[in-house]
Amino acid sequence: MARPTQRARTLSQNFLADRATAEHVARLAAPDRRRPPLLLEVGAGHGALTEPLARRSRELHAYEIDPRLVPGLRARFARSPHVHVVAGDFLAARPPRTPFSVAGNVPFSRTADIVGWCLSAPGLTDATLITQLEYARKRTGDYGRWTLLTVLTWPHHEWRLLGRVGRHRFRPAPRVDAGILRIARRPTPLLTGTGARRGWAGLVELGFSGVGGSLHASLRRAHPRRRVDAAFRAARLDPGVLVGEVAPERWLRLYEELAA
Repeated sequence: MARPTQRARTLSQNFLADRATAEHVARLAAPDRRRPPLLLEVGAGHGALTEPLARRSRELHAYEIDPRLVPGLRARFARSPHVHVVAGDFLAARPPRTPFSVAGNVPFSRTADIVGWCLSAPGLTDATLITQLEYARKRTGDYGRWTLLTVLTWPHHEWRLLGRVGRHRFRPAPRVDAGILRIARRPTPLLTGTGARRGWAGLVELGFSGVGGSLHASLRRAHPRRRVDAAFRAARLDPGVLVGEVAPERWLRLYEELAA
């Protein structure tokens, strides 16, 4: 039988062990002025984050994939009827049809899948996730560079880095620090309509298609040079800029010019 620490590593579990951090993340996920009608927690673990989330939500579904932890969670929240401990994989859950929020201490090895689940859920209003710090920094442009996924989803989702969590605030301690990533669906999308969504996706994917890392060169594969030059001037971009260095707002300006 695997020891608890070995099992935690197998499931990529690093349990939050700092109460102040749990309270802080819960406040970010559910501010005092807004109690989400439905909140889903990814990976409840021993309930460190579940407890402050329960005080700040009207209905909380806490998912835990490790069956050994479920009885303890259910006993801990037995007197909280609005807390539902769900035994199973969060990724197997069907997204609610009504508006909902997501929060959780995400297993580092499953971050991309969980973020993808959140982005594809039409009812998601926001997600506040503890992820590997490097992942959070990359997705939010904190390195001064932007990823394809962030730019692609920018018209509908805002990405923000809300803080850093030291590795020693977890048990067992991971090898690296964590970050608090916030993904919020925009109440009003920056682009609307099927045609605009397809045009945006086509432009961004073309730009990241990799002609020596040059956005200008990539876009010239589908647009006349004079139009690309004019779009770069309008977006105040240097023709030599690398694609990852272009912020989403500049992408929007490029799209306006090239889709006109």
